[in-house]
Amino acid sequence: MSNKLKIGLPKGSLQDATIKLFAKSGWKINLHHRNYFPDVNDDELNISMCRAQEMSVYVADGVLDVGMTGKDWILENNSDVVEVSSLVYSKVSNRPARWVLAVGGDSPFMKPEDLAGKKIATELVGCTKRYFEEKGIDVEVFYSWGATEAKVVEGLCDAIVEVTETGTTIKAHGLRIIDEVMQTNTRLIANKDAWNDPWKRKKIENINLLLQGALRAEKMVGLKMNMPRKALDEAMKVMPSLNSPTVSSLSDTEWVSVEIMVEEIAVRELIPQLIDMGAEGIIEYPLNKVI
Repeated sequence: MSNKLKIGLPKGSLQDATIKLFAKSGWKINLHHRNYFPDVNDDELNISMCRAQEMSVYVADGVLDVGMTGKDWILENNSDVVEVSSLVYSKVSNRPARWVLAVGGDSPFMKPEDLAGKKIATELVGCTKRYFEEKGIDVEVFYSWGATEAKVVEGLCDAIVEVTETGTTIKAHGLRIIDEVMQTNTRLIANKDAWNDPWKRKKIENINLLLQGALRAEKMVGLKMNMPRKALDEAMKVMPSLNSPTVSSLSDTEWVSVEIMVEEIAVRELIPQLIDMGAEGIIEYPLNKVI
């Protein structure tokens, strides 16, 4: 019998972004309608689709060997798991999400202390209770089954603790953020027994290596160009690279071919500088993985 690694991937808002990340990392995952067990082009993997809120419980209990969930839900469930790595990606942006304390836009509450004795609605009950306890503020925290932002508007609570990436949804509901409860992002987590199994640990480490490489590549591009050899020293001063640029001689000895990997955001400033130095035939291309 071949070795198998049981891996859980998050359903819901992170599902599409996760499957895209795995595709860039080399794993093609095929979902089936109303099926929680997709196919994958790796005979050593068994994939289950689970809600992120429950993932750490399944991993801690050994139902899954490894999974992906937010730091928030690991803390909420008090799950005893191995945190293999941090994977900063989301459905909207490549930055951590925030759990924020928000009140109505016309509310008199300006800071957490103003909410003493008030009702707080949230899906993240345990972490919210700890947040207020650490501040010494006595509040009533109750679980929200959805549409949390609307509960303030409807007068069902005085404030909410809700997750946001940009704050747009919070503002769209006419709410105002008065504090940040925590930041969170996706973590690759492993069951402790699975982590101590040599084969499973190696497989998990290989998956993490390629996922990290795919995430790193999302922020970078490759640049390739021809450049006068006499301008190379000057160009080397402005060209960022992981190590150093790749330089190859051309049939015309007065010219060289130069190839670099740079952060995509730097390209708009870099290309005009390179052109001023005499660079020609500049090609920008996307990267799949940077290891």
